[in-house]
Amino acid sequence: MSPRSRLPLYRFLLGISQPSISSSSSCFRRILDFSAKPWRADDLHFSYLMSSNSQFVTFQSFRSFSAASGSSEPDFDQVREVDRINLKFAEAREEIESAMESKETVYFDEEAECARDAVKEVLELYEGLLAKLSDSERKALQRSMGLKIEQLKAELNQLDE
Repeated sequence: MSPRSRLPLYRFLLGISQPSISSSSSCFRRILDFSAKPWRADDLHFSYLMSSNSQFVTFQSFRSFSAASGSSEPDFDQVREVDRINLKFAEAREEIESAMESKETVYFDEEAECARDAVKEVLELYEGLLAKLSDSERKALQRSMGLKIEQLKAELNQLDE
């Protein structure tokens, strides 16, 4: 079946009317007929995602402005705190790695002190977040991040040896 003969079948299945060829704007009307319906299921899914994302963005921007309703302190955001801890965790691991590379050099003491400070900051953030959470949230956070924190402590102990 040639692509030209499939075109009327496609229009029939989608319920698209045949554009009139006698009009000078038939090409324009043909483009409008095809743009009214998506070509594939993926296009429909993508357009749905785009509309839902725009609703999400609208909701998010609305949410960010609604927090200042008389309270001087912003609302607690667990996801933001976890992201901050993960960022500091990565920085602390880099500091430990840098200190391990400078072992047996004159720079080791300074690098080790920076690594200790970075690990201390991560542990303080982690403990502070645990203190703010309920029991069920605390257990979930300990399951998801506990091994990483223990790994960081072990790497710091390895640095001190």
